Order: sequence, then C-alpha cells, then structure tokens
Amino acid sequence: MIHEVLMPSRMIYGAGSLQRVGGLAKLWGTKALIVSDPVMLNNGLVERCSLYIAEMGMPYVSYCGVHTEPTTKHVEECLDICRAEGCDVVIAIGGGSCIDAAKAVAVLMTNEGSLDQYTPLGGQQFQSESLPLIAIPTTAGTGSEVTKVTVIIDTKSQVKMMISQPQLLPKAAIVDAELIKSCPPSVIASSGVDALCHAIEAYLSKKAQPITDVWALQAIQLMSKHLPIVYNQQASDHHYEQIALGAMLAGAAFSNASVTLIHGMSRPIGALFHIPHGISNAMLLPAVLEHMASRVSADRLANIHEMMTVEHKEGTAFAAIRSDGQTDQQKPIALKEKAASVLLAVKSLCCTLGIGNLSQYGIERQAYMNAISKMASDAIDSGSPANCPFIVTKQEIEQLYQACFDYRYD
Repeated sequence: MIHEVLMPSRMIYGAGSLQRVGGLAKLWGTKALIVSDPVMLNNGLVERCSLYIAEMGMPYVSYCGVHTEPTTKHVEECLDICRAEGCDVVIAIGGGSCIDAAKAVAVLMTNEGSLDQYTPLGGQQFQSESLPLIAIPTTAGTGSEVTKVTVIIDTKSQVKMMISQPQLLPKAAIVDAELIKSCPPSVIASSGVDALCHAIEAYLSKKAQPITDVWALQAIQLMSKHLPIVYNQQASDHHYEQIALGAMLAGAAFSNASVTLIHGMSRPIGALFHIPHGISNAMLLPAVLEHMASRVSADRLANIHEMMTVEHKEGTAFAAIRSDGQTDQQKPIALKEKAASVLLAVKSLCCTLGIGNLSQYGIERQAYMNAISKMASDAIDSGSPANCPFIVTKQEIEQLYQACFDYRYD
C-alpha cells in the first residue's frame, strides 16, 4: 500500500520555544494577526507573544474573542479584522479552539465561500493554500497545532462542522511546555484524555498506517504515565514536557489516520450542550471503547494495554508494534487478557482524573434524550464513524448515546 503523511514544515518544541515566534512570523509575512481568547489575554501570554513579534519590527493586530468552542461568529469577526488590517500571517496562541478558529480564518483569506461548503457534506475542496499559520498550543490535548483538521460550530444549524483538508495544516507548530503550566487540573484532565482519544482512535482506525502507529502508541504511553502526575500537581518540568510531546504525537497520528466513533459522537454533544470538546470526548471514551472492543483487533487492543500499563522505557512503543496476524501464537490467552484489560486501564485513568459521566456533568436528561436522534445523524454525517474497521449504524449510535448518559466508570 502507498501511504502519505502530512506535517507542518516546522515543528519547534521545548521550554522557551515561544521566543521563536517573531522570527518565524517575519520569515513569512509583513503584518501578523494574533488569534487568542480572554484567558490568554488576561494571563499575559498574548502580550508575551506580541513582544516577540514587535522585537522583529513587525506590526500586528489581535483578536481575543474566541470563547470555549469556536463558532462561525468568531471566525467571521476575526476574518473581518484580518481583511481590514491587511494581515498576511496568522498566529494562534491558546487551546484547540483558538487554533481551529485561526485555521478557518487563514484558509478563508485565500479561498471563496463559507466553511459549510468544505465539510464532507458540502463536498468542496480548498483550491488555494492558506495564509501561513503559526500554531502555539497552551494545553496538552487537541494536537491541533499539527493537524489538517478544524472543528467549528455553525451557529445557524447548531452543527459542529469537522473539516479535514491539507490546506488547514499550520505552517509551523511551536510547542512550549512552559505554556501549559498555568492550566488548572480540570483542563489538564480533559485535554489530556482528548489526546489519549486521538491516539487510541488513530491506532484503531482502518486508515492507520505504520508511521501513525508509532506516533499513536508512543502518545498513549506518554499520556498514560505522565498525565496523572501532572493532574495531581506533583509534576516536574519533565512531566509537562512529556504530555506536551504526547499530545503533539497524538495529533499527528489522528491527522493522518483519522479519528473514529468517539469523536464522531462527541462533536454533536459539544454543539448542542456547549460542553468543551475534550470533556465530551473524555466522558464518551470508556463506554464507546467498551462497545468497540469486541469488534476490533485483539492484537491492537493488547498493544494499547501494554502502552498504558508497562513502565516507561525508551523504545517500548516501537517494540510493541505488531501487525494483525503476527502476534505471539504461543500466548493467545495472555493476548486476550490484555485486550480485555484495556477497558479497565481506561476506566482507572478516568477515575484518577476525576472524569464524570454526562449525567454528572449536569446535562438535563430529557433534553439530552430528545436530541439523540439528531446527534446520531450529525455524528454519521461528520464522517468519523466511517473510519471504524466495522460498519456503524445510526441505531447503534443512538443506543450508545443512551448508555453513555449514566455510564459508570467504577
């Protein structure tokens, strides 16, 4: 088979790497647009970013209006500023919402039409490269800094649009673990489990390939080992660096191998009930994985279990990769036990991180049940469930939505 991998042309990571933003912006443009949110504005990170740009003698403007989940309203407001100010390079600093909004702005600056035309249902392809985009994540979760994906809520239809096209890939990613230290434990947990979802789904996707397998397994190992330590606020710089690296690898894996059922079901919940993306993924992960477990490769589930439970050793992820049909035939019982234990490992991690179910989050039961049919249709329309190695029906998804509401992790 022939495989293809798409990545940003520059990936800069390590403590203090934010200071490289000015040089990159100067390399690719003459006036910068900074896209961020009120949290980043208030904690001083937008100002720090601005100073590095100003040091290069480069003019800039900012838009800090992205709130929680990016919407078409945010994109339109930001696009108006970008056009009026004549910006030719875009810098996103913040969580996945800021980066996704910036991707949409950068690509609409050079392509006609509206975002809904470029969804799987819309069917159109971007014809021109976007403005150069420098993506700087401040959470260890979405991996949006290295993906060709943006997710934007259409405020008219209340649909969470997922668009995946090469033109959305950032020109550069700057991953500075120092920037995630200000995240509260709740954000660390939700964004971290989001990254774990990316890695698990990429590894189980029918579009998985050898390179994405390496990235996905390494990400599973890094997030499983270091995320609880960071969440419990017992972390050294090393632990922060490892979850930042894990989130980036998970993003690269799913950008090239796609996500599956968890993300397909998560987006409609976020669109209708305004739950942050990472949290809705986290609440769905155990129940949906349990449903998938009997229908995916036991070989791959065993590898995931190994990554979640073995001691962190250099090269372990590479050694664990096995193709279907090439497992150790002398230990079939051990293989089945590991495959069955994946769910226990995931539930244990969710309990450690304080992840609740949908009912515990405070969603009104009847409103949720009334929305199940629409959510199931929207999930299928997103295209993600089609990446499962088995056929998923609307009825099946509806039953899963019902089961997830009161799902017990213990």
